[in-house]
Amino acid sequence: MAGQVPDLNALVRTGTGKGAARQARRDGLVPGIIYGGGEDPLPINIPYNVLFKKLKEGRFLSTLYNMQVEGHDDVRVICRSVQRDIVKDLPRHADFMRLKRTTKINLFIGVDVTGEENSPGIREGGVLTLLRPEVELVVTAGDIPESITIDVSAMEIGDTITIADVDLPSGAKPTIDRDFVIANLSAPAALLSDEEDEEDGAVEGEEGAEDAPAEDGEEGGEE
Repeated sequence: MAGQVPDLNALVRTGTGKGAARQARRDGLVPGIIYGGGEDPLPINIPYNVLFKKLKEGRFLSTLYNMQVEGHDDVRVICRSVQRDIVKDLPRHADFMRLKRTTKINLFIGVDVTGEENSPGIREGGVLTLLRPEVELVVTAGDIPESITIDVSAMEIGDTITIADVDLPSGAKPTIDRDFVIANLSAPAALLSDEEDEEDGAVEGEEGAEDAPAEDGEEGGEE
């Protein structure tokens, strides 16, 4: 589960429009907006280096932050989108939504894997494939999990792990209303090739038996 909510500092953006946004970027800031929560939108600027570091750390869009803006009360927010430069892929604008601790929100939560060293199937050379490295969950803003964990220690070749096998955090549930596969353990490629060769050999043997000429005297007719 998530621990203490990290702080994120921002400045009030006094101007609006493209001109103010361009000036903010020249000053080493990224323009943004805080909206929702029954209050007026608040234009802000975030130091570029701060935002870039948060993005590099990962899971920025699934982390609850305590937004601190001078002259305003602290507010819990979550980033809903980051616009990037289409050429340089650098952040140009960020949208943040105000949240209460009890607010329900859809988020993609990362999947961690444990027990790989104990899996019989992996020991036999099986290949573990994480089909869903993230799972979209409905979670409570005050209890956003850092990740969910799947235990593969008992997996044999051919086994799968579905969302029904996962112990989800309290109050969290999948957005997809059906069971779905998160990971599977398949046979190694070499073993699959051997099985295919055996099947091909069996088929060729059967065809050869059908095409073999009859021995003398087998067909009807007396000498």
